[in-house]
Amino acid sequence: MADDKDVLRDVWFGRIPACFTLSPEETTEREAEPYYLLLPRVSYLTLVTDKVKKHFLRVMKAEDSTEMWFEYEGTPLKWHYPIGVLFDLHASNTALPWNVTVHFKNFPEHDLLHCTSNSVIEAHFMSCIKEADALKHKGQVINDMRCKHKQSIKGQKAYKFDQFWAMNRKLMEYPTDEGGFRYIPFRMYQTMGERPFIQKLFRPVSPEGHTLTLGDLLKELFPAAICAEDEPKRFQVMIHGIEPLLETPIQWLSEHLSHPDNFLHISIIPAPSD
Repeated sequence: MADDKDVLRDVWFGRIPACFTLSPEETTEREAEPYYLLLPRVSYLTLVTDKVKKHFLRVMKAEDSTEMWFEYEGTPLKWHYPIGVLFDLHASNTALPWNVTVHFKNFPEHDLLHCTSNSVIEAHFMSCIKEADALKHKGQVINDMRCKHKQSIKGQKAYKFDQFWAMNRKLMEYPTDEGGFRYIPFRMYQTMGERPFIQKLFRPVSPEGHTLTLGDLLKELFPAAICAEDEPKRFQVMIHGIEPLLETPIQWLSEHLSHPDNFLHISIIPAPSD
């Protein structure tokens, strides 16, 4: 892969300031003060909120505290989506800090998966990496790495950039004569869609040998996101809180803006009205 380490570092160290407040539905022994935290964009809510849980449990009875879950303006937040994706989808055009509501009861069974321990998060993370490697290299790289991929999990959990990339770099390599991965691992999210996200086989190079771009991907899967110069913009296409140029090669985006799970997470949201 091209060694744009500054881009990789910017992605890795991206943070979102958040304010956690306890739901008024919860029973407390005294008033619960808000809790402020800088959330890593590339992590998962249930992985980084132990301090939030401890903070609110201090004002609650033990019998009133069950599984913690989060909500933003009435929408339950899926823990298995990266934090940055959740923010881009639901709150990217709002003022900071991100105001997240904390719940301990009335778990929304139809909206969220249960996450009872960090091992559940690790299993989800490894499943995504294996799926991404199957798309990129037919699963050959992850099989060759065997148990070494645990180092990438530890690096991701501890937010150690060098430790994570020492292993992840192998998952980003490809034969130079092929011009890129077999297929690009990506997930395209919309708040207004019936499906949670769109996934499809998409090569980074056309059969004629042309480099394909983010715009080419959108033309195939969500053409409404592309507007003519004289048309008002209807949608924002966001990756890590920015709107990449549509001319950006999809291979470069996959190498540099993928999350630690090796997927390129693309959020499509309605453009703010003027």
